[in-house]
Amino acid sequence: MDNVICDFEQHLLNEYRKKYPDERFIPLHKRNGEPAENQYTALQQDLGAKIVAVYTSYGFSLNLPEIPGACSALKAMNEMNGVEVFICAPPLVSYEFSLKEKCQWIEEYLGEDWVERVIHCLDKTLINAHLIIDDDIRIRGSEKNPPWEHVVFTACHNVNANIGAKKRLNNWTDGSWQRIIEDIKKQIV
Repeated sequence: MDNVICDFEQHLLNEYRKKYPDERFIPLHKRNGEPAENQYTALQQDLGAKIVAVYTSYGFSLNLPEIPGACSALKAMNEMNGVEVFICAPPLVSYEFSLKEKCQWIEEYLGEDWVERVIHCLDKTLINAHLIIDDDIRIRGSEKNPPWEHVVFTACHNVNANIGAKKRLNNWTDGSWQRIIEDIKKQIV
């Protein structure tokens, strides 16, 4: 969900700079894929706790901006013959607000019936699917060989990363997601 259908990184930076305008920050083009808390702590010891305070605060997940075209693409994808879409929304470490707010976000942007399509899990390797679109270039978990193909969604922290033979989806607006889905459908027939 984060950095695939909603812009977690941009929202985090915006909210952090509002709350801590005089503190050092990491521009999006310098985010490196590791958790923001770790990268901010490396920048300055006390900043990790401040970044966590931002993304675990009330209203943070509810106010995430949609990545352009994401919701209309998901709806169109779900209407395709033989395709069923689910949303993996791992809870943040402190989930006091994030679980509820992510479901509220999905209901607002996609509709009430989509809330039933949310899978809250920390280990995506346990998901039984044909395809997972994720911004993390290395999805780790208990399953060493998950059954799905991993398509990397381009985000500020992975734009220059070597993803090997994995496919990359740069956006939801140019229609390239449709080709990826059609290719997967051909493989599973």
